[in-house]
Amino acid sequence: MTILLTATDLPAALGGTPAFDEKLPLVRPALGRTRNLVRRQERILRSGILTNGPTVRELEETVADRLGVPHVVGVSSCTSGLMLVLQAIGARGPVVLPSFTFSASAHAVAWAGGTPVFAEVSEDSLTLDPADAAAALEELDGRATAMTATHVYGTPCQTEALQDLADSAGIPLVYDAAHGLGSSRRGTPIGGFGIAEVFSLSPTKVVVAGEGGLVATHDEELARTLRLGRDYGNPGDYDCRFIGLNARMSELHAATALHSLSLLDQALVRRHELVRLFWAELGEVPGVRGPRLDVGDVSTYKDLTVILDEEVTGISARTLGRALAAEGVDSRHYYDPPIHRQQAYAHLQHRPLARTERLARSVVSPALWSHMSDDQVRRIAHAVRRILAHGPEVTRAGDSGADHD
Repeated sequence: MTILLTATDLPAALGGTPAFDEKLPLVRPALGRTRNLVRRQERILRSGILTNGPTVRELEETVADRLGVPHVVGVSSCTSGLMLVLQAIGARGPVVLPSFTFSASAHAVAWAGGTPVFAEVSEDSLTLDPADAAAALEELDGRATAMTATHVYGTPCQTEALQDLADSAGIPLVYDAAHGLGSSRRGTPIGGFGIAEVFSLSPTKVVVAGEGGLVATHDEELARTLRLGRDYGNPGDYDCRFIGLNARMSELHAATALHSLSLLDQALVRRHELVRLFWAELGEVPGVRGPRLDVGDVSTYKDLTVILDEEVTGISARTLGRALAAEGVDSRHYYDPPIHRQQAYAHLQHRPLARTERLARSVVSPALWSHMSDDQVRRIAHAVRRILAHGPEVTRAGDSGADHD
């Protein structure tokens, strides 16, 4: 069903009727029926083993089997997993990574003793651009100690080109796969690329644990180091071999993750249906698109992301986000500002990243969750379309309101 607009179909920002009476949240974790999960958690509580126990091992083994990798290590968060991986591989110098990603990607580099060196992302996919990453490595003239890339929004990176680049530079490649549990690159599950891939299980992800992370790797020695590192670097004799973290995953979080993982395949099917429905309902709008997948790739669609060309649409992503709020639709601007423009990294000298800055200003992600109804998605698409149909007026109204304030 395609929704046709009339001249009087005004967005809420211009006095029209909001799409939703109550605010539609950005995410709602999909856990379905939780009776068996509650029973498992009760057994865990009775056992007295609340961390690094058999449930964590079951989760690690289940995910390893799904991804086709020999080692998966459960940790307290994706951030702690990235920190421990970068420490373990000795990334204590320049590390090339995209600026268009969550700040934790750079925080982990800094914590491990490295220095972030930011590169551009590709125009189509919004993942690390191999050509600009190569330029950054060339500028470093052999001083780079690692490279990291992010499967942003669940869109797989150009893994082959990035691996060739890392191999040529003689450095390890690590993936921030926070959004990627369920994505695949040309038929291969995300999780087996680079020296390690690190997943997030936080509440905004498709598979959730409450809080938690997973590190997937083919490297047995790295996995052994990570298991030691998540427990302070203490092998049990209190003689810590290196400076580790308290990055253990609790049994209760692992139980939640196993339950959520059992729902992943149906969640992916549903998210793909919802994203296709959104774009079909929105229709062809000049200056509007989403991230583009390479042929054969599968995204988790952790986010439904709209990319705007403001010169064409007459409205910015920020203004669209505010107008969606008036419609009762929550949204986020992932990732604006990009990391190199954040205060935490103002002390570093950065390469020019004009494309990243433009794209960061151009993105907005409306609400999306796995158990959202078709009607809700249609109404979001309708709201976006009518806002865009009145882009210049919405922009002027927003500017006028800002001046009045």
